[in-house]
Amino acid sequence: MTTYKLPPIQSSEITPRELFYNRRRFMQLAAGASLTALFSDSVLAGEQLANVKKSTDSLADELTPYKDVTTYNNFYEFGTDKEDPSKNAGSLKTRPWTITVEGEVNKPKVFDIDELLKLAPLEERIYRLRCVEAWSMVIPWIGFPLAELLKQVEPTGNAKFIEFISLHDPEQMPGQKSATLNWPYKEGLRIDEAMHPLTLLTVGLYGEVLPNQNGAPIRIVVPWKYGFKSAKSIVKIRLVEKQPVSSWMEAGPNEYGFYSNVNPAVDHARWSQAKERRLGDFLKRPTLMFNGYGDQVAQLYAGMDLSKNF
Repeated sequence: MTTYKLPPIQSSEITPRELFYNRRRFMQLAAGASLTALFSDSVLAGEQLANVKKSTDSLADELTPYKDVTTYNNFYEFGTDKEDPSKNAGSLKTRPWTITVEGEVNKPKVFDIDELLKLAPLEERIYRLRCVEAWSMVIPWIGFPLAELLKQVEPTGNAKFIEFISLHDPEQMPGQKSATLNWPYKEGLRIDEAMHPLTLLTVGLYGEVLPNQNGAPIRIVVPWKYGFKSAKSIVKIRLVEKQPVSSWMEAGPNEYGFYSNVNPAVDHARWSQAKERRLGDFLKRPTLMFNGYGDQVAQLYAGMDLSKNF
């Protein structure tokens, strides 16, 4: 009996992850959510997140290739070059992992990461991410609104701001052995910004568990602000009455303000913010006010001078 072997699949015949997602997204928009089940995430490589509600976002932007999303990163805990996090973040251990929520709350609590994954239904959100260095991405994030976590701890009337504190462990995060920033990394939001439905407590992207270099196991994504506002590898959330001082505000107060809303009319101290380069594109495009989310968030800043409150 002759034995036949199937020829190996050529790499050129395998649909790239980002192309698969773009095709699926086109079909969803064209034919509705009823077709979603035909495109299971199980065909994707890597550790998948189960029971994720697929995105119904109307954002027409093309997704940034997965390779770019996971190899071109700002995560100074693993180095200051864009390629450093993907090279060095393998040292990060994401289990066990807990997040302490404390401060101006009626029910302070320590959440285990796996407990958090069950706190609210996971959903896919396709958001733009605009970096202060004038480059941008479009990413299918996975998570749930931060407001769902905050409801569990019942903020008091004195809770005006929220501070996020990232892991401080130089053995796992070799970039913390340098004095680039005053570690641990700290960021903050106003309470109404944190409670806004667009603010996502994020545990994955592209259908998969969040890669270490993108802020595993849990980070914040605030799509109308510059990317550094979206704190990564969070271990503590503090609700406070007074505005906290974030790491970049401390490092360069004339360059990095507390609000850090994407605003083409307010330049960085060393470069213009009027245009941006989407990763993978050659030409720049005009920067959108609030990163294009003005209809949803502009009312949060009614009456404020955004050139002073930058």
